[in-house]
Amino acid sequence: MRIPATTACLCPLLICLCFVQRSYGTSQLRPNVRAPSNQTKHPDGERDVHHRPKRGWIWNQFFVLEEHIGPEAQHVGKLHSNSDKGDGSVRYLLTGEGAGTIFVINEVTGDIHASKSLDREKKGQYVLHAQAIDRYTNRSVEPESEFIIKVQDVNDNAPKFPDGPFAAAVPEMADVGTSVFQLTATDADDPTYGNSAKIVYSILQGQPYFSVDPKTGEMPASYLTFTAI
Repeated sequence: MRIPATTACLCPLLICLCFVQRSYGTSQLRPNVRAPSNQTKHPDGERDVHHRPKRGWIWNQFFVLEEHIGPEAQHVGKLHSNSDKGDGSVRYLLTGEGAGTIFVINEVTGDIHASKSLDREKKGQYVLHAQAIDRYTNRSVEPESEFIIKVQDVNDNAPKFPDGPFAAAVPEMADVGTSVFQLTATDADDPTYGNSAKIVYSILQGQPYFSVDPKTGEMPASYLTFTAI
């Protein structure tokens, strides 16, 4: 069968148009998507957005040694915000117990010093609040935060017998080691720190007839006076 000349000329043109249309349709169905440089592209089309890290306070536990005597104020610790670039734009403020009277802060560096000698037996800790504000806009760069300064104990209290002097009796011909009395002493130092509040019992006179347990204070005794060390 012969194809007319006009029809034969149209066939290549139709084939070419079909190819162009198919290529154009494919590009519409599969767009070339590029993920922004600050995002991660996943095969399913989802993206992970990279956020700025959260700002926050940076400090350690604060302690101040009691009964400190020295020519300079005792350094307690340092407040710091990780938004502080060190250019002096952040101003540190301190409020709460003893702020401005006992505890003073360097508004630029955040260093805290104790300007007075403290006694743990009178007050063992102080509750304060820290603020960090922009020096130029007076806006907070960190939320106000509460922290505690603990007074660290030193061995400055001698143990005492709260109810002494004591009197006790032991029956005649009692067996050796018969316990007839229990000594109890107290110490105002901090029992959780070192050996400051550790009590050891001993006899100053009466040996070898009497003895005392150095840890418990249990002893046989007869009209003797004792002391704790």
